[in-house]
Amino acid sequence: MSLTSTVTGDAQIITVNADRIDAAMAIQFKEDMRSETDGGPERVILDLSGVSFIDSSGLGAIVASMKQLGGARRLDLAGLTPVVEKVFRLTRMDTVFNLFPSLDDALTEDAG
Repeated sequence: MSLTSTVTGDAQIITVNADRIDAAMAIQFKEDMRSETDGGPERVILDLSGVSFIDSSGLGAIVASMKQLGGARRLDLAGLTPVVEKVFRLTRMDTVFNLFPSLDDALTEDAG
């Protein structure tokens, strides 16, 4: 799985460079997220704008990534496509994560 990471101000932006996060990729996603987010700012924004499909394993991998950040850090999600956003809403994960329509929205939002 390909992730790219940049730090902007007080946030780390991690972009998923894949069109799906599913059972075949979930373990690798968790490992890559762990290595990318080891240390760094307390706010991590996961840019999902390139992801067009996610299944329960992918959802679980994102939740696991949030948990491994620890209590002081948080994971926000940005750029969810309609299909991916629907999965988050149906599973009520939209109550766990801050969801932003785009990366720009996430960056301009002062959710601190």
